Amino acid sequence: MKKMFLAGCLALLLCACGDRAKDLYDTAQLEERQYNAEHARQLYGEILQKYPDSPYAAQARERLAELEKP
Repeated sequence: MKKMFLAGCLALLLCACGDRAKDLYDTAQLEERQYNAEHARQLYGEILQKYPDSPYAAQARERLAELEKP
């Protein structure tokens, strides 16, 4: 139930904000802190795919490289 509430809050936050790349990056960071590396990887990948010129693209690329390390 707690995760569903958090997911709902994140969805509302993402809809309300203007900088989608930043929102995705912030959410990916949150997913990492919650030990959900798979979802964080998906979000970082989405940043690279949809917003390659964003200032967050370089950070997303770095985080993806870190998450891929064994």
